[in-house]
Amino acid sequence: MAAPAASPGPRRRPAAPAALVAALALAAAAGAAASAELAGTLELTGRGARGTDPAAAVVWFEPAGGSRAPKAATVTIETRNKAFSPRVLAVPRGSTLRFPNRDPILHNVFSVSRGNAFDLGLLGQGPGAETTLEQPGLVRIYCNVHHGMVAYVMVVDTPYYANPDATGRFRLAGLPAGHGRLIAWHEQTDTATLELTLPSPGPIEVELGVSRPRVPRHLNKLGKSYGRGRDRY
Repeated sequence: MAAPAASPGPRRRPAAPAALVAALALAAAAGAAASAELAGTLELTGRGARGTDPAAAVVWFEPAGGSRAPKAATVTIETRNKAFSPRVLAVPRGSTLRFPNRDPILHNVFSVSRGNAFDLGLLGQGPGAETTLEQPGLVRIYCNVHHGMVAYVMVVDTPYYANPDATGRFRLAGLPAGHGRLIAWHEQTDTATLELTLPSPGPIEVELGVSRPRVPRHLNKLGKSYGRGRDRY
């Protein structure tokens, strides 16, 4: 009778090439470095803070060593009931803004902000027109027909940005560990900057003092006053 075949021992997997091991290690390190989170609350203070909306703010994080280029987006800002909606938002550099007109009247959306100036001309109800914002910074947007129409777009050069909710709470995820700065801005305040190191030991509290009116004094696209009647339509 033939002897039973010897049971094969545990199979040993071939060793991974050194280059593959190094690549996996780098990928793991990159994933760990990008796992930081930053959460906190934005509080509006001052005589004019009562009734002011914290959601009309933008917070963003700029790593000290720079960050990957943010992906440009296409966003829509409607003109409806003689107002812009949304009124405040942040977009990455190179993003396109679309301005459909939902009103049965004419609007002329424009901005004279340096590096991102545009004039969409008189537009009736319909799909409107669009523009692309190439330079980081605050873009103040108005209507040449209606003085009270104001919108703000913060163009950022980082993928880490958000608008707080109605209670002022915000959260930024997937941030790289290390030093950087958190920047906060509200349409009725100056900009606040906080230097910090991630991962953060706990929630961040940001305080902004309200010092500006909701509709700032401004001129039309020709640099002239809107006149006594202000609205032409």
